[in-house]
Amino acid sequence: MQRFKKIVCVVTSNSSSKATLERAVALANNNQAQLTVVKVIEKIPSNIKIPDSILSFEKIQASIIAEHRRELTELIAPWRNNTEIQTKVLIGTPFLEIIHEVLRNDYDLVIKAVEGDGRFKSVIGSNDMHLLRKCPCLVWLVKPGSPTSYRRILAAVDVDDYADPEELNVRRLLTDKVIDMASSLALSEFAELHIAHAWEAIGETELRSGFIKISEEDTAAYIDKVKQQHSVSLNKIMDEINTKLGRSSFEYLNPQSHLLKGEPHKEIPALADKIGADIVVMGTVARTGISGFFMGNTAETI
Repeated sequence: MQRFKKIVCVVTSNSSSKATLERAVALANNNQAQLTVVKVIEKIPSNIKIPDSILSFEKIQASIIAEHRRELTELIAPWRNNTEIQTKVLIGTPFLEIIHEVLRNDYDLVIKAVEGDGRFKSVIGSNDMHLLRKCPCLVWLVKPGSPTSYRRILAAVDVDDYADPEELNVRRLLTDKVIDMASSLALSEFAELHIAHAWEAIGETELRSGFIKISEEDTAAYIDKVKQQHSVSLNKIMDEINTKLGRSSFEYLNPQSHLLKGEPHKEIPALADKIGADIVVMGTVARTGISGFFMGNTAETI
């Protein structure tokens, strides 16, 4: 299942770059995809006054670029004989240069090590967050210590149908991408596939507060009805996976569905811990205006 055609792997100077590159090479080989490895370096400010007695601004910048190219060549050396790998050194703000590179060359995946130092290994850096919010293609962030192969893959989907038609269409397209990515990865990794959706009954807290005159029986009936609606929607997703993969692949994967009651930003990580998920696949929708980013509300918190 060739999910990717062009992959760009972003490396830095930290220790996670080798593991991230190893993952990118495996993906490229499994998908027969083109692989480009890039490194983004800072530009020397043009307003710095350099004395005439030393190298010019242009020569200093060229020397720095040459050194990083040498480092890239050294980094990809272990895989060069079996995999065709291109390298590039980009200059500027990391997330902007990566996005420009994606737009110029139509990549369908950016794979990158999570940025940050040893004190904040669990925190996503600003460049990574900008990429997740704004990059026009899929972004795969690899944490330090990530396994070289995956046993369990968790796809978090949104099957709510409480929105206007345009919004629902965006959600469906996003869900399709999440399922496509997770299914493809599970097949190539021979991994378990888990599909999860977290739901809430709007107003449940108020109905149970005692200030509203409604019986517990009616409240329970309402909550059960909401649960049924979400269950039907999740089952439709599972049927769609069956249709897309085909019977043999679906039976081989035997994906497990999880209908979770509660807030997504709490329930999805809890399930990931419970099943020992190695990777979580989820979608982000950039929005403007007062609604802000979907990333800022759910996926970012997860």
